[in-house]
Amino acid sequence: MKQFIAFVKKEFHHIFRDKRTMFILLGMPIVQIIIFGFALTNEVKNSGIAIYDQSKDVATSSLIQEIESSQYFDIRQYLFSYNEIERVFKKGKIKLVVVFPPNFNEDLQHFNKAQVQLIADASDPNVATTLTNYASAIIIDYQNRITNDRKLPYTIGTEIKMLYNPELKGAYNFVPGVMAMVLLLVCTMMTAITIVKEKEMGTMEVLLVSPMKPLVVVIAKAVPYMMLSLINIASILLLSVFVLNVPINGSLVLLLLESILFTLVSLSLGLLISSGAGSQQVAMFISLVALFLPTVMLSGFMFPVENMPLALRIVSNVVPAKWYYAIVKSVMLKGTGLQTIWKETLILTGMMIFFLTLAIKNFKIRLA
Repeated sequence: MKQFIAFVKKEFHHIFRDKRTMFILLGMPIVQIIIFGFALTNEVKNSGIAIYDQSKDVATSSLIQEIESSQYFDIRQYLFSYNEIERVFKKGKIKLVVVFPPNFNEDLQHFNKAQVQLIADASDPNVATTLTNYASAIIIDYQNRITNDRKLPYTIGTEIKMLYNPELKGAYNFVPGVMAMVLLLVCTMMTAITIVKEKEMGTMEVLLVSPMKPLVVVIAKAVPYMMLSLINIASILLLSVFVLNVPINGSLVLLLLESILFTLVSLSLGLLISSGAGSQQVAMFISLVALFLPTVMLSGFMFPVENMPLALRIVSNVVPAKWYYAIVKSVMLKGTGLQTIWKETLILTGMMIFFLTLAIKNFKIRLA
C-alpha cells in the first residue's frame, strides 16, 4: 500500500511540474465552457440596422422607437435615398434596412393599412431570416396595440427583400467559412510540424551548419506548402462555383490575392508554432486546440460575433479567419472591391509580418 501511495504521489508531482498538462486538465474546461456558453447561441442581438424613413410622421417615429427599444436591434444609421442601401450593406456593418414609404401615417389613418419594407443582407441566411422575423413581430405587436377596438383594424404589411442570396441558400454562408477554416487549419498544421520534425529526425544539425540565413530557411520551409495551398484554393473555388452554385460576383483576381495573403498568414503562424514547439505532438495540439475552436466560434462563420460579450468580441479581433471570412463574403457574394475591404487586408498583412518576424526571431534563438 505504501508503494502504491508513493507512485500516486510521484504521478501528482509529474502533473504539477508539467504546466501544459495542468492547463489541459484545469484550464481547458474553463476556456471551453466560457467560449461555448457565450458564443454558442442562435439568438441574434444588437444587430446593426439602418432606417430609411420617407414619411417622418408620428406613426413612423413611434414604430422606430419600438424597434430601437428592442434588444435585437441597434440603429446605426439613417438613410436619405435608396441608393445608400446597397452601399451600407457592402460595408458589412448593417444587417437590415427598414424602409418606410411616404405618407405612412396618412395611409394608416385614411385607408387603415400601410406598408413597411424590410431589406436584409442574406449572405448569412440564418441571420437574415431571424432579423426579418424579429422586425415583423415588432411591427405586428405595434399594429395590434394601436388597433384597440376599432371596427376596421389597422393593417401594416411587411414586404421582405433578401439581398445577395434571395433563395436563402446555406452554401452562400457555408463556403466562405469553410475556405477560412480549411486554409487556416491545413496550412498552419502542416507548417507547424516542419521545423520540429527536423529536430526529431536529427537533421536540424545540417541546417545549423549551412550557410543559409534563418530567413531563407524559414521561407524555404513555407514555399512547398504555399504551392499546395494554391491547389486547395483553386479546388475550393471550382467546387463552390460549379457544384454548390455559389457565384463570384466580385473580382476573381482580388479574391485569389486575398486568399494567398490569408495563406501566408496561416503559414507564418504555423512556422511560429513550429519554431517554439518541442515536439510534433505539441505542435499539432497547439494547431488544433488553439486554432480550431476560435476559428469556428469567433470568426463569425457559425455564430454572429456581435451577439457575443464584449470580451469575446475583443478576442475575436486576433482570429485571422474572422477577417478573411469578411473579405470572402464581401468580394464573392457582394461584389465589392478593395475600397471596401482595405481595412481587413491591412490587418491580415500586419498579422503576417508579425507572425513571420516572431518565427524568424525564435529560429535565431534556436541557432544560438
